[in-house]
Amino acid sequence: MTKTVVYEVEVMFGDCDPAGIVFFPNFSKWMDASSLNFFVQCGVQPWRELVKTTGIIGTPLLEINTKFSRPATYGERLQIHTSVIEWREKVFIHRHTVKRGEDVLCEGTEVRAFCVRLPGDEGRIKSIPVPADIKALCS
Repeated sequence: MTKTVVYEVEVMFGDCDPAGIVFFPNFSKWMDASSLNFFVQCGVQPWRELVKTTGIIGTPLLEINTKFSRPATYGERLQIHTSVIEWREKVFIHRHTVKRGEDVLCEGTEVRAFCVRLPGDEGRIKSIPVPADIKALCS
């Protein structure tokens, strides 16, 4: 069975376009927040702590796919259901299902990798194999 974590957001007026419909990039913002929340709720240390002990700076986004089914507007509470649907050697795939109660508003997948900084080059990062301890906590 796949572990699923639910992250809730309240849609604010500023999240919407002039028609009162949530501006589509906000769904990506909430899925990104839900991705981090997934790891925290599974017991993984926050990235700022993990970088000190393992060098892992986080899980940068490599690919995203989103399918929209229904609109949302301000004043509504949405739930983002997040799980890892596939673990590969160096990447994992997060699935996000955004709901308003039982209604599915959109579904998205993200391909992400665990990354560390390259020594001596502050700007460059590289992916590493998925850490077994983190995979165990999140499976």
